[in-house]
Order: sequence, then structure tokens, then C-alpha cells
Amino acid sequence: MRFQLANITAVLTGAASGIGAALAPRLAAKGAHLALVDRDAAGLARVAAAAGVKGRITTHEIDVADAAAMPALAAAVQAAHGNAGLVIGNAGVALVGTFEQASLADFEWLMNINFWGAVRLVHAFLPQLRAAPAGQIALTSSIFGLIAPPGQAAYAAAKFALRGFGESLRHELSGTDIGVTLIHPGGIDTNIARGARIGSGVDPAAAKAGLALFQKLLRTSPDVAAAKIIAAIEQRRPRLLIGGDAYRVDVIQRLAPARYWRLIAPRDAGLTDLTKS
Repeated sequence: MRFQLANITAVLTGAASGIGAALAPRLAAKGAHLALVDRDAAGLARVAAAAGVKGRITTHEIDVADAAAMPALAAAVQAAHGNAGLVIGNAGVALVGTFEQASLADFEWLMNINFWGAVRLVHAFLPQLRAAPAGQIALTSSIFGLIAPPGQAAYAAAKFALRGFGESLRHELSGTDIGVTLIHPGGIDTNIARGARIGSGVDPAAAKAGLALFQKLLRTSPDVAAAKIIAAIEQRRPRLLIGGDAYRVDVIQRLAPARYWRLIAPRDAGLTDLTKS
């Protein structure tokens, strides 16, 4: 059954930029009420002003890594909007460096946002989704939730974990009115690379050069990605790949699960350059 976005309340993390900022006006155009979440208050204000919302809109300046913030967010959304019908876990950050070049604090910082932020979001809002006539959860994993390149140990760990969490959750919710869509974007032209944290053991000059090269691989626009995500949510699709690169690596890792990097690395050299210092 098609998921109707009109008159539902959509909770969107990572809403101040990138895919999140592109999703907000598209959700608004479908008639959804919006609860926009990000730690960037100025960015949230810009997105909210540009969204063209006909219904209710609230902004919530929250760091998704803050465990105590999620129950408070759920209470604030319910007070302002009633029960949420759609929850989109989209907040994410990047970390430059191999496992040895990054500190455990760096690793934990990324996991707290990319993985635990999404888990806590779903945990806080699942009672509201159960109380709504129908509910949908959308989680932004990554192409690196399908493959694990060198220099991306923390990011891949978080995105693989998010994929596993989402798939298990979908199976647990089978037979209910709550669906789960897992999103695996390829290279989306957002600020995630430009805003990446540099591992404590990485040479800053080498990291800057590697990130500049990596940025050139990000070819799909956030608006194109947002359009595909909205369609997948409405269709209640369990899985969405975005971009030709995502489809290509999905096929290659299926055909060569232990050797895929030998086949991919020569064509995506920019990914490995991030680990050189």
C-alpha cells in the first residue's frame, strides 16, 4: 500500500544541509508537516524559510550524538504536531584516516552520530509510529554500507551497522503498519567530505589534497537524491540505491565478496588517496 505523505508529521535529522535540506521542500510540497532537526541553527532557519510549508513546521537545534536529547525531541514533536508518521535518520559525518591514524575518540565521535544517533532516533519515536495510522522509517546508510574501502573503517562500520539494524528492524516490524526503507547513496555532492574530521594521525596537507580529489567523485546532486528518496518512501520500498556508482559496486561486491576492492580501487582511486600521508 502506498504511503501517503499528506498531513503526516515528518521528523528529519541532518536537515540543515545536503540531502536533508533538499528533502524538506519536497516533503512540504507533498503536504507533510515538518520537524527539522540539526545542530546548525542558522542552517535550519534557512531551510525552514525556504521549505514553503503549508502546514506546521518546527525546528529543533539538537546534536543527535546527545543520548538525552532524543526522548526530549520526541516529546517536543508530539506536543507541537501530535504523533510522527515518518522518521528520516539522515544526519551523518565523515572521518579521514585509516584505523591506525584515527584515535578511539575519533571513532566513537563518528559512531555516536552516524549509528547511535539513528538508533536513538528510532527508539524515541517508535511508540509514536505505532500509534499513528501508518508509519515509515527511512535510514540513510551509504554505498559504504555495501563495501568497506581502506581509510573508511569508522564510516563503514557505522553504515554497515545501520544497514544491519534497519534490516533486522524491518523484519521485526513485518505485519505491522510500519515500514523501513534503507537508503544507500553513492557519491552525493554535499559538504560531508569538506566538513570531515581529520584523524589525529593524518597529515593535514595530505588530507586536504585527498578530500579535494574525493569531492570530484561526488556527482549526484542532493535534489536528485531527495526525489528518489521521496519516491521510495511513498512506495514503501525496503531498499534504495542512488547513483550509478551505487548500482555498480552493489553488483561487484555480490559477484566478488572477498575481492571487490581489487576491481573497484583502480576506478575510484580518490578513495584510497584519503589514507595516504
